[in-house]
Amino acid sequence: MRKIALLLIMLLGIAHFATVVRCEDDDTGAIDEASDDEGADSDSDEEEEDEDTGTEVKEEDGVLVLTDGNFDTFIEGKDTVLLEFYAPWCGHCKSFTPTYVKIAKALKESDPPIPVAKVDATKATEVAGRFEVSGYPTFKILKNGKPVDYDGARSEEAFVAKVLEVAQPDWAPPPEAVLVLTKDNFDETVNNADIILVEFYAPWCGHCKSLAPEYEKAAQELSKRMPPIPLAKVDATVENELAQRFGVTGYPDLKIFRRGKAYDYTGPREKFGIVEHMSEQSGPPSKPVQAAKQVQELVKDGDDAVIVGVFSGDQDPAYEIYMEACNSLREDYKFLHSFSSDVAKLLKASPGQVILVQPEKFRSKFEPASHTFPVTESTPVSDVQDFFKKNVVPLVGHRKQSNDAKRYAKRPLVVVYYGVDFSFDYRKATQFWRSKVLEVAKDFPEYTFAIADEEDYAEELKGLELSDSGEEVNVGILGENGKKFAMEPEEFDAEVLRDFVMAFKKGKVQPIIKSQPLPKNNKGPVKVVVGKNFDAIVMDTKKDVLIEFYAPWCGHCKKLEPEYLALGKKYKGHKDIVIAKMDATANDVPHDIYKTEGFPTIYLAPSNGKQKPIKFEGGDRTLDGFSKFLEEHATKLSKKDEL
Repeated sequence: MRKIALLLIMLLGIAHFATVVRCEDDDTGAIDEASDDEGADSDSDEEEEDEDTGTEVKEEDGVLVLTDGNFDTFIEGKDTVLLEFYAPWCGHCKSFTPTYVKIAKALKESDPPIPVAKVDATKATEVAGRFEVSGYPTFKILKNGKPVDYDGARSEEAFVAKVLEVAQPDWAPPPEAVLVLTKDNFDETVNNADIILVEFYAPWCGHCKSLAPEYEKAAQELSKRMPPIPLAKVDATVENELAQRFGVTGYPDLKIFRRGKAYDYTGPREKFGIVEHMSEQSGPPSKPVQAAKQVQELVKDGDDAVIVGVFSGDQDPAYEIYMEACNSLREDYKFLHSFSSDVAKLLKASPGQVILVQPEKFRSKFEPASHTFPVTESTPVSDVQDFFKKNVVPLVGHRKQSNDAKRYAKRPLVVVYYGVDFSFDYRKATQFWRSKVLEVAKDFPEYTFAIADEEDYAEELKGLELSDSGEEVNVGILGENGKKFAMEPEEFDAEVLRDFVMAFKKGKVQPIIKSQPLPKNNKGPVKVVVGKNFDAIVMDTKKDVLIEFYAPWCGHCKKLEPEYLALGKKYKGHKDIVIAKMDATANDVPHDIYKTEGFPTIYLAPSNGKQKPIKFEGGDRTLDGFSKFLEEHATKLSKKDEL
């Protein structure tokens, strides 16, 4: 029995072993089968990837989707195509999507059908760069592959009408509205123009390239005005003689010419700004005034000096001198002129005299109510302009955000801050404190004095560390090179103010500079600048310094950081080139020529021009873009060094 039992156990063992082997064989097959399935999925992914980078064009709601990979293949041979360059996160793009779908449907039904496409500019960077896309959404109509800007209304009707117009077989782009000037036609053109704007440019200049489309659009718009205002351009690299004649040293350099006389253009550099500025610049710089009552009202209720030229008529030689003097200052002053004997009588003026009258609110016993300047046919224009500049600001005027740059740019500037309000109910209190300032201002003619509303200049008071002083009246002095000085908070009167101004004059008042602590280790590729070391690093006359003013919370600044760091590493071996950055929210910039109106703001402080920094305004905030900027402007970098 034992033998039989052992035999049965052996047979059972053999059977079990055979089963296990069979199971393992089955598992192996399953694994192989799974591997085959995974391989199939992988192939499918690769095919899908190939589709994304290939030439196949997908369609979403009737709008074709173009990429870097399929763009050129699709466009080739097409007569007309409407393009939208968009960004997925752009709110304007999202809200326009339903309208764009309708446009696509309408143009698809036209005869012949016109394709409507979109390009994700954040992914198709090569195509977006080719068409110089800098904002979203940007629309282009391609006519035989050449772009036509769309600047019309963003409605289905306007888009369809414009595209159908461009699609016509005989359509051709309008001729360039910007005149091309050379030495052969320059003088004749500008000498015969009442007003013309001329751009001196270089073909390789990035800023010039950015300006070009805006300049052309402005030229087209201004050409429709009556009378038209022409815009012109001069290639300064070819017309060297013209560039030298008008002191062109950088590009683009824009100048306004009036009958051949040149004036610096200080307006905006985009279409609408150029159009508005040049429209304001057209016509005479001084407005005629017929009735004495008009002048009386300006003197009684005005906020600025009233300037009136009194002449015998428009043929008076003095009138011509006056108008020429007004031309280059027309943005900063409001000029009037009159041929009326009533106006002359009111102002106690004779023909050939210019009268400058301060408004009633700013008059005082320490200064004349008006100033008179005689003009003859031999009077230099510059003397007339100096008269305006010398007398336009009263002894103690009202400094406001609207007149700050034009009236109170001179330094040192003594500012008395309190609740300034010239309305009927508060005028007496406002004049009470102003009268105390007048008593001191008369004894310091070398300084400019002003009162300012504390709410209008809350940030400035904060910078002076006076925002929480608890005093009704506070005083600060804005010195040269952006330095600030604060009077110790105490009860205000004329003697307290006098003592403070005298202490400042003797150099006994220390400037206030908001600053982070000096960095312990500042040997990195990008130097850290704070208020306390700004002069030592940025104003070093032995070095060219590229400085970025940033804000820690700024998304653009964060995006720029790796490129800027790479730039620092690239030039780390150049001992005379410094790449630096400064947190402009935590530090004072002790020189007001380095203005930060947004973040990031980047300047080059050249070794030989610390008081004339060059602002980086190009859109190419990359290693290559910054490098080209330095190659163009740095004084301590040669092409040989760069190689």
